[in-house]
Amino acid sequence: MGLGCNNFGMRLDGDATARVVDAAIDFFDTAESYGNGASEELLGRALSGRRDDVVIATKWGHTRSLGESERGGDPRLIRERLDVSLARLGTDYVDHYRLHRPDPLTPVDETLGCLTGLRAAGKIRKCGATRFTADGLRGAHAAATTHDLDPFPSVQNHYSLLTRAPEHDGVFAACEELDIAFVPYFALESGLLTGKYRLGADRPEGSRLANWGDRASLFIDDDKLAVVDRLIAWCESRDHTLLDLAMSRHTSHPLVASVISGATDPEPVVANVAASDWALTPSDRAEVDQIVVGPSK
Repeated sequence: MGLGCNNFGMRLDGDATARVVDAAIDFFDTAESYGNGASEELLGRALSGRRDDVVIATKWGHTRSLGESERGGDPRLIRERLDVSLARLGTDYVDHYRLHRPDPLTPVDETLGCLTGLRAAGKIRKCGATRFTADGLRGAHAAATTHDLDPFPSVQNHYSLLTRAPEHDGVFAACEELDIAFVPYFALESGLLTGKYRLGADRPEGSRLANWGDRASLFIDDDKLAVVDRLIAWCESRDHTLLDLAMSRHTSHPLVASVISGATDPEPVVANVAASDWALTPSDRAEVDQIVVGPSK
């Protein structure tokens, strides 16, 4: 399980961040764009003296963190942004350094060449990609092979019980073919798959999807809530919760290396880890798929 750190520096201050970090000591996923760098800075403070106990992933190159003429895959920008992230995090290396958005304007061999050099220098241990298509993964792998560079060993894309694109758009097939680890984000659909949002009920006061206004429509509507209600009934008939199902479906998937989920206090951190212990059978997975996507044709 990985802790998504996008709440740090935005919804959480330094003290609250430290409490969540203490509960989650293991694997942390942050980015330069989270809180305009505040997430990295607060995470670095909270981990002071414990660097060897944790795995840190950070990301660079999100479109909102780039200037008008900047390109995320540009080697000069990569080196500059990594040094800034290392300073904020208070470390001299990161375990996973991910390109936050594809860069269609920079040849991928230039990007991978820079990352390969940074790995050789000890500043990163692994690199990764985010929001890459199957064609993008195959193209990067081909470039790495041609130029004897380190390939992207992992990809981080949106995937959950309700968002199944990697199953159908070729990303899972590419991951299996190229031995690329898959890391889902929005695994809980911003809280929709925790069970706290129900059809016909008001959204809980102070919750993310209550505060997001129109943006929440990307994650929640009556059709999705109807599916959630059916999934909750299915889980309860097996003495489990929807959270158990949402997490365990990922952790029992052979392509999934880790699951990223955020938290604003320690309790959800503990709950998310405990939820991953349910060993789903192939029959369980088939029944859940039928609830979510309907019977196969």
